[in-house]
Amino acid sequence: MVVTSVLSMFMSAQVGRLLDELTNRYIPAYGNLARANIRSLERALSLRQMVIAKMQVPPDEDGYKARLKLFRDKDGEVEQETGAARKLINAIIADTGTPSDNAALARIDTRIEVAVTDLRRELAGESAKLIAALEAGKFEEARSTLAHVDGLRDQFTGKVDAIRADMLSQLLASSRVVIGNQRQAIIVSAAVTVLAAAIGWIFSLLVASGITRPVRQLLQGTREVEAGRLDRSIDVSTQDEIGQLSAAFNRMVEQLRRNERIRETFGRYIDPRVVEGLLDRPEVTLTQGQRRTMTILFCDMKGFTAMSEGMTPQGLVKVVNCYLSTMSAPIRSHRGIIDKYIGDAIMAYWGPPFIDEADQARFACAAAVDMAERVPSLRTQLPELLGMRAIPVECDIRIGIATGEVLTGSIGSEFMMSFTVMGDAVNLASRLEGANKLYGTRVLIAGATAAALGSAFELREVDRLTVVGQHVPQTIFEVMSRNGELTPQQRQLRTRYGEALAAYRAARWDEARAAFNSALEISPGDGPSLALLARIDLLAANPPADWDGSWHMEHK
Repeated sequence: MVVTSVLSMFMSAQVGRLLDELTNRYIPAYGNLARANIRSLERALSLRQMVIAKMQVPPDEDGYKARLKLFRDKDGEVEQETGAARKLINAIIADTGTPSDNAALARIDTRIEVAVTDLRRELAGESAKLIAALEAGKFEEARSTLAHVDGLRDQFTGKVDAIRADMLSQLLASSRVVIGNQRQAIIVSAAVTVLAAAIGWIFSLLVASGITRPVRQLLQGTREVEAGRLDRSIDVSTQDEIGQLSAAFNRMVEQLRRNERIRETFGRYIDPRVVEGLLDRPEVTLTQGQRRTMTILFCDMKGFTAMSEGMTPQGLVKVVNCYLSTMSAPIRSHRGIIDKYIGDAIMAYWGPPFIDEADQARFACAAAVDMAERVPSLRTQLPELLGMRAIPVECDIRIGIATGEVLTGSIGSEFMMSFTVMGDAVNLASRLEGANKLYGTRVLIAGATAAALGSAFELREVDRLTVVGQHVPQTIFEVMSRNGELTPQQRQLRTRYGEALAAYRAARWDEARAAFNSALEISPGDGPSLALLARIDLLAANPPADWDGSWHMEHK
């Protein structure tokens, strides 16, 4: 038993040294490489923000200088992290008291040095070229250089990822050495104990098992976390290095679980993409507003007030939840951000940084068409939901879409903030949603949105309208269908309505009246034709002296 105890103490000390190396060298070195990768990405982000700051009108010089300083700071941080990783790797190689694959570690050290050297050599010139182009206002040259810089960064990221994979292999190999030493300790202790006494053999097994089991649990727990499963903790049965490492591992898993719960909870109240920005970059999202060109959508349920008067509160909640769920799904599937629910109204937006500016109008109109196509299904679901044969008022939706410059950011008070958008485009989209009542339409969009769509959808120019709160007339369009899905009847209606609209704007009242009536023969009940026919009677009776073909929403 004395010999067994001495051997166990010796082997335990050796295992402790191995674990110390694993905890204080292997894992920190792997972390340094991961942070070097992150610093590289942060440096690339700073560079891109420099380009954005310079390309603004007027250029954001203060922002440019701040990002330039951040870019240079991150450049040094990349080398600092890789240098720290190399120092730890060299310490492992230099330690002759612990077994390690020194050749493989030396190759990893050389690859880190080569990757950093190549990055410094190739990126320095390109970065200087990019900064010179930005300061000279040569934005096309800057874009080209930025693409090359991104390629160099991707090469460096790929090299670091490969190095990290090899370093992880060495880390796992070291873990296996620890486990191997434990098994060897069990075998040796068992052999000596058999010669001494049965009690000594049992005692050695207990000691060895107490050392090996936490290491295996730690290794298994690490694999569980790597696979994204955060529902397991490790039992801390010792107070040595293994116990400390296990306790630290449990604290890390608990923090990861807490962060995941926060993200999931926020995601039910705020769009997950906004949540990511709020959690990952709070210093920007909470203090800075930005002007961006975005596309805004407002959707409202037609007849909601009349419908809600005859419902119980529980039934009304069911109807609203079903309606909002049905209409929100197309917005999310077409990459829109749901800003808020206002009663039965939905406000959503599309734009940078969540979607490219060139695609935002197309995605917004695609969502609107999908929402309109879900109306028949909604009419079927609501009576079944309430256990009724039919809803007292036939439900429908009205959608308004506008594109323009808005202020986006966290807006509110010191007690409560809301990440939202504000501006004339928001007001215009809201007014266009209401204008559907005037024209008997479902989806109305502003002229700027129509211009950004290209040929993706079939549109009909409805009118020139000056909405409440604005003084400049807006050409508004109805979204009739996706491109190529227009029926022959709809094509005839659009052509005839266009002829009637031209006569209406030229104040040829009789010709316009006849053309609108002809459009109604093609499509009885066409809302815009009925609305403008009623307006012609008013205008013909009281001809305006300054008629310019546009209509003000304030007019009765």
